[in-house]
Amino acid sequence: MGKSIAIVGSGLVGTVLAIALKQQGHQVFVYEKGDDIRTIDFSGRSINLALSERGWKMLKRVGLEDKVRQFGIPMYQRAIHHVDKEEKQPYGIHGEAIWAVSRGGLNKKLVEWAEEVGVQFVFNTPIWSLDVKTGMLYTSEYEHEEWKAIQHDVIFGADGAYSKVRSRLQRRSRFEYQQAYLPIAYKELVIPAKEKGVFPIDENSFHIWPRKDFMLIALPNMDGSFTCTLFMPYEGKVSFEAIQSDEAIQHFFKTYFPDALQLMPDLLKLYRNNPVNSLVTTRCFPWVYKDKVALIGDAAHAVVPFYGQGLNAGLEDVDVLLDCLLEHDANWTDALDAYQHSRKVNADAIAELSYRNFREMSELTANPLFLLRKKIESKFAKKYPDLWLPLYDRVTFSQGSYQEALAIGDQQAAIMDVIMAMNEIETRWDSSEIEEKLKQLINENRGS
Repeated sequence: MGKSIAIVGSGLVGTVLAIALKQQGHQVFVYEKGDDIRTIDFSGRSINLALSERGWKMLKRVGLEDKVRQFGIPMYQRAIHHVDKEEKQPYGIHGEAIWAVSRGGLNKKLVEWAEEVGVQFVFNTPIWSLDVKTGMLYTSEYEHEEWKAIQHDVIFGADGAYSKVRSRLQRRSRFEYQQAYLPIAYKELVIPAKEKGVFPIDENSFHIWPRKDFMLIALPNMDGSFTCTLFMPYEGKVSFEAIQSDEAIQHFFKTYFPDALQLMPDLLKLYRNNPVNSLVTTRCFPWVYKDKVALIGDAAHAVVPFYGQGLNAGLEDVDVLLDCLLEHDANWTDALDAYQHSRKVNADAIAELSYRNFREMSELTANPLFLLRKKIESKFAKKYPDLWLPLYDRVTFSQGSYQEALAIGDQQAAIMDVIMAMNEIETRWDSSEIEEKLKQLINENRGS
């Protein structure tokens, strides 16, 4: 028999969860504190999405893969913009791509598709609290007013990094919670399309301008434009605090991003008007209370965006939850407990990987030895796929666990440290000697 299920938050993960549970025969209500998301302008604070294998797997499960691909753009490589040159670095060893998708555009379509299957959205309904024991939600227009109670069998908190549902769970004894901000913030900018929607730079690349302590990235949009994100410290010599006047903005871009500057006619306006946004990682446990309440997506595990796995990890949460419900024959207490234990270790792993990848994107991609390291790995992996799968491919283009990817990635990093320390590696990297040394180190590592 179907349950009455409340999902707090009409974001991407919550809406996909709503579609999946509705398809299983449940009554599903999605509560959103603000207006209908289809009426909202997302510009200024939304990092574009990079959909990859884990996300596509869940979208396929609910029958939406083909629909979403129609307004996504495949990116097969990084286009690395140095100050004086540009070079390309393929993503997958077999030509795989990550897909650029508009966060706002996808969210609006998901709500539309959810309504088509019978999900009921309740907008302008902030949830101020809940009773975890009874599954009662409490709402009113303003928090200080008298609350109205709404009863459901199960409540999911899909309300993001600053989740109200999680804040209620935090009041329970032994609830662990950690929140950490990076000293780096971000601001959204735009490279507009040329006439007739022509892309001004290669649309099938993830563009990155690495400058060590700060960087600029650009992802393509269907209209020929690029959504750009500037990541930079809050404070310091080169920071959002220091760069505020028109003269300072122009000088900064002319010095560090001269090719991008030529493509941004509205730079000054966007830089002044768009907010500086924070980057937060959250960890917590437990994620559930018996068969009544569960956290999912960013409400359970917000991560910084540098591996492009935030949405993919959230959609994988939904996939694992559905598997757990099947395995436990819809015993919600056992299923939710299995779900949280399966996902917690993997959420912690992708949080760590995402944190580490900022250094790779901002600093290492500008390092010739790092690029050589990637070239050695890619060549070896193509020749010996049973012996080596690069960390990026393991995270992005496989369905193995994040926990396993982190552990194997650390082992591979130690092996590559040995390889890169070999004499004259720049001239010897493509030799049979290096290939055999890699095999030896892999076998030693397996035997240890």
